[in-house]
Amino acid sequence: MTATPDKAPSIGGRLSAALLWWALVWGVVVSLAVGYAAQHEVDELLDESLQATAMVLARALELSINGAPDSAPLPSSDEGEFAWQLVNGGDKVLRRSANAPVQPLQRVHTAGLADVPGWRVFGVATGSEGRMLYVAHTHAERFEAQAEVVQSAVLAALSIGLLGHAWLRLRVRRELEPLEGLSERLARHDPLARRGGLGPPERAELAPVHRAIDELGERLARRVAHERAFASHAAHALRTPLAGMEAQLAVAQREVPPAVQPRLQRVRDASGRLQRVVRALLDLFRVGAEMRRSDVDLKALLAHLPIEGLAVHAEPATLHADPDLLAAALANLLDNAQHYGAKAVDVSQPAPGTLRLHDDGRGATPERRRELQAALDAQDYEEHTGLGLMLADLVARAHGGTLTLPEVAQGFAVELRLEPLPRP
Repeated sequence: MTATPDKAPSIGGRLSAALLWWALVWGVVVSLAVGYAAQHEVDELLDESLQATAMVLARALELSINGAPDSAPLPSSDEGEFAWQLVNGGDKVLRRSANAPVQPLQRVHTAGLADVPGWRVFGVATGSEGRMLYVAHTHAERFEAQAEVVQSAVLAALSIGLLGHAWLRLRVRRELEPLEGLSERLARHDPLARRGGLGPPERAELAPVHRAIDELGERLARRVAHERAFASHAAHALRTPLAGMEAQLAVAQREVPPAVQPRLQRVRDASGRLQRVVRALLDLFRVGAEMRRSDVDLKALLAHLPIEGLAVHAEPATLHADPDLLAAALANLLDNAQHYGAKAVDVSQPAPGTLRLHDDGRGATPERRRELQAALDAQDYEEHTGLGLMLADLVARAHGGTLTLPEVAQGFAVELRLEPLPRP
């Protein structure tokens, strides 16, 4: 068998991680693109604001020149937004805003936009005497405005990406719910019951899986049906000659000399064990998927299963089980106990729906007991368990229960649970 990892990778986890990385990468890429575009747009807007401000100020200055001192600063409510200078044809600043430098912003007077150390300037000629009006933003102010726009764009892009990730993760989780539903269906699915298979798929992608499982179940049901039919026919074919052999051996035992009778008795004992095995096989393959439960009196049932040379002590108990299957399991377990040297077996009911058989035979080493328990849990009967334990385990499983081998100080113990364990 191929070893499976302790924890397989999760489809939902892998998709969630992929979506998270996609959201982050998408947010960064979009942020860079938006930031680059926003930077140029902010530059254009600021340049347009400089031009518009310059035109308004140029007109206002022409109207307001009335002999005031040439270097007197004019207060402006927009001084925090831009600075301005009115410069004559030379290098003298006629008027300026409070935040403008006392020296002309440009040594060589030129109209239009220009960059000078620390400033972005727009110049416009005003008046007829060669005066120039300069309106400027500092580079720091422009960078701050650009940074605010870019920051807002980055936060918006990342927020949209993370919101998209959260929404997609929720959608992925909902889309994976049919897989959980399929696992629950499989846990309840019995391919031998033939009740229409798994039913219609919840998603189109699961339709091939449903078909494959239904086809596998049909093949399994056909194979089990063939095996049951073979075992049933074989057991029926054996039952009649075994009964005839038992009758002939009984007659022969009465007619032969006393010295030969013990040998014939051993043959009859072996024939009886074989008949019990055949009966157990008939009962198992008679039941199939249908149980015929009823209240069974334990002591009365054991009274019909005498095994010569084995003392059986049973507590009064009533079990709700299939009487034929329970008789087959007990007969084989008692026969097993005698085969391994037991002279007495105590049968008790430690819990409702559970039988415990404890014999005084040779028992088994702890290693052998663990090996047997592992084989029963895995239903690996071929090499590790005898026919008696296998039949008893099949009877327990037919009832929805289990067969366990508890550890005891002496002898050998078997617990036959005939009901499913309660769910926590």
